Amino acid sequence: MAKDNRNVTEFGEGTVFEGTLSFTDHLIISGKFSGTIEASGDLEISKTSSCTVDKISANSVVVYGTVTGDIDGQKSVELCRGSTLKGDIKTASLRIADNVDFDGKVSMTENPDEHYEDLFSIASDEFKKALAVKSE
Repeated sequence: MAKDNRNVTEFGEGTVFEGTLSFTDHLIISGKFSGTIEASGDLEISKTSSCTVDKISANSVVVYGTVTGDIDGQKSVELCRGSTLKGDIKTASLRIADNVDFDGKVSMTENPDEHYEDLFSIASDEFKKALAVKSE
């Protein structure tokens, strides 16, 4: 397994932060945040966290806690069991677990990093030939 060399920063449970936040690696918010997040890194909102935002924009966003405001996850957004989101989601990949309180709209976007073949756009004979070639 490759070692992850990203920096991880955590705002602890006692942290209260207001304003505009930007980062490039990985941030975990366990306290309270109010404002705007504009990041190219990955964001995790922990179970103890409460965030009120105009917008969260990050590579990926994982929510265990409570978020009020819109989320734009360029790569993915995940709402974990017991989380709350009052806002809209825009992302290429979305996962919503059971027991999530979600009130908003979802807009799905294409992920430019993901190249896949749409199986339903090719004829069945072409698909069978492709499977035969891959299985040999």
